Amino acid sequence: MPILSEVNKYLQSKISQGKDDYAIPKRWMPPNYTGKVKLAGRKFFVNPYEFISNIIDNLLKNAVKGVDYSKPLSFIKNIKEPDWIRTSILYSAHVRATAAYVHDQTTLFVPIDEKGYTESGTFLKMLMLIPYFATYNVDSIYLLPITQSSSKFKKGEVGSPYAVKNFFTVEKDYHDTLLENEFTPNEEFGAFVEAAHMAGMRVLLDFVPRTGSRDNDLILEHPDWFYWIDIDEMNGFAPPKVKDLGFVQPSKENLKIVYNDEQVKNHLKKFRWDPKTQNPQKWENFIRTNKNNPDFLDEIAKEFKVITVPGFSDWINDPQPAWEDVTFLRLYLSHPEEALKYIDGANQPPYVLFDVVKSSLFPGKEKNTELWNLIANIIPFYQKNFGIDGARLDMGHALPDELEHEIIKRAKEYDPAFVIIAEELNMDNHIKAKKSGYDGILGNSWWAEPRIKEGWFKKFISEVAPKISLPTFATAETPDTPRAVTREGKETFSKLTAVVNTFMPNGITFINSGYELFEPQPMNTGLDVEDPVEERFKNLPSTDQFYGKLAFFDWYVLHWDTDHHMVKLLTLLGTLKEEVKDLLKNPDNYHFIDFSDNACVMFWWNGKKGVVIPINTNFQNPYFFDIDLGYYTWKSDHNIQTKLENYRRGESSWNVQDAHLRVTINPGEARVFFVY
Repeated sequence: MPILSEVNKYLQSKISQGKDDYAIPKRWMPPNYTGKVKLAGRKFFVNPYEFISNIIDNLLKNAVKGVDYSKPLSFIKNIKEPDWIRTSILYSAHVRATAAYVHDQTTLFVPIDEKGYTESGTFLKMLMLIPYFATYNVDSIYLLPITQSSSKFKKGEVGSPYAVKNFFTVEKDYHDTLLENEFTPNEEFGAFVEAAHMAGMRVLLDFVPRTGSRDNDLILEHPDWFYWIDIDEMNGFAPPKVKDLGFVQPSKENLKIVYNDEQVKNHLKKFRWDPKTQNPQKWENFIRTNKNNPDFLDEIAKEFKVITVPGFSDWINDPQPAWEDVTFLRLYLSHPEEALKYIDGANQPPYVLFDVVKSSLFPGKEKNTELWNLIANIIPFYQKNFGIDGARLDMGHALPDELEHEIIKRAKEYDPAFVIIAEELNMDNHIKAKKSGYDGILGNSWWAEPRIKEGWFKKFISEVAPKISLPTFATAETPDTPRAVTREGKETFSKLTAVVNTFMPNGITFINSGYELFEPQPMNTGLDVEDPVEERFKNLPSTDQFYGKLAFFDWYVLHWDTDHHMVKLLTLLGTLKEEVKDLLKNPDNYHFIDFSDNACVMFWWNGKKGVVIPINTNFQNPYFFDIDLGYYTWKSDHNIQTKLENYRRGESSWNVQDAHLRVTINPGEARVFFVY
């Protein structure tokens, strides 16, 4: 249901009461802003009501009359296929951190400052950033989970977006105080989606269908949909180690070893029946008293002496600690069929073990049909109520195949052009993901690209990416990995990967929030990190307010006011990608040309037009390229235009008659030429 115009009317009604004391970073100022502005260094001070209303006015001005922008963009554009993702530029944002800023410049960051401004990220401020995203030609905004999260067992100052308390409500903390109590967080999210659609941008969400917060709201109605342990076993809880196995996934071959291990046997003894099964009458009385109690889990622990079990990895002997803030949903009401050979099925309370977590391989006999139906309806709820255009399924690979397929089926039934991304890190599984109905994969470019010396960078762009059957995120960093700027080559490496990932075959250009600012602090330390503690503290000076903070679990503000950034570079690359989007759609137009261990060329050619990207991954020495274009074009005469040089706009143009492009590329540089 359209809501953006109503939000705009309210903002306009407040302009006369507003003050020009709302600080925003330079990057957030739209080029066509016509309101009042005060300048102080690189900061702008505006009347927030006027500022946001001006942005909405411009969006409304360009909107087509009579079009309902609260519907998916594919409905508006009459698109029936999900192929649009193949050449997309995605901006990945965590609302709480991406849209955060110290609007009251007299203090350090606080979630809501003394003037009453919300300094943490909100949907309203994400709307404010739409013109900023447009500068990069972003056509899709990918948001980390926006569902209501829990602060129970939080790992930092605030709860993780992945600790979902309610699957059908958006995060209340993403409400903006500028709107007082006139609109709900759901309505504010709806307004953001409308605004994005008016700007020609799709909205994709991250969904978590396998886990919930330890105090998920479903517990009150369905305690039997969760796993429970004795409250006395809570302290020091950890997944069991299996001494006779290494770091492996559970399999039918090793399951006997797992269940015969003493640690595993002790682990199983910790589990208890859910409180309703324990004592139905007592549970009924409990619900009457606690149905509106936000701390109901504490009361369950007191009265029934049980608590939901922390989640953990499905890998045996994974060094990761238990996931204290989330718990697994009970997808089967019976134990895994394979496990019944090793346990007393009738007397063993429901439990979590590596095979239970990997229910895709170890199903039970009795499906939790009602829960499956609820899970499969989560995405359609956001499609029908907010008009979202795509989703990534967190841990979708661990779901039973039938449930995974049903989730995808229901989303596609409503919107055939709806895109679903698999959280598949193994590039070899692209065919499996495609058969399952996915339209893209997360992939592991973020792992391969920093490994230049090991040969993985070159292998990825020469062998892996060109041959996959689904597009993959093309990026040097994700919300779970170290930042690109902290890798070898630092800012130069970041720039080089920005170019490569713009023109990656089968690549979905993925801009992780902060990448463009050379943000050094990771958002999370879940992937490609040897020491998570060290990673938290090594990237920022100890004097920084956000030293040691992770955006997943703490209040965090990106370093928007930095002098070092690649905003202009990404702006230019976005323009260049738009110019050759049709060329990039067909991976058959791509050729990889190898020169040396540290020198190679990405070359696109469709018979009339081409893009040549010589890449020098040696950060110390230049490299001379002599590129035989004629080998691929069957032409000798070519008009060549320099589009990017020294990571700035190129302006030279010349003709060659011998089919050869000869050029010296600086250390750590990727240059872009258009060829005709």
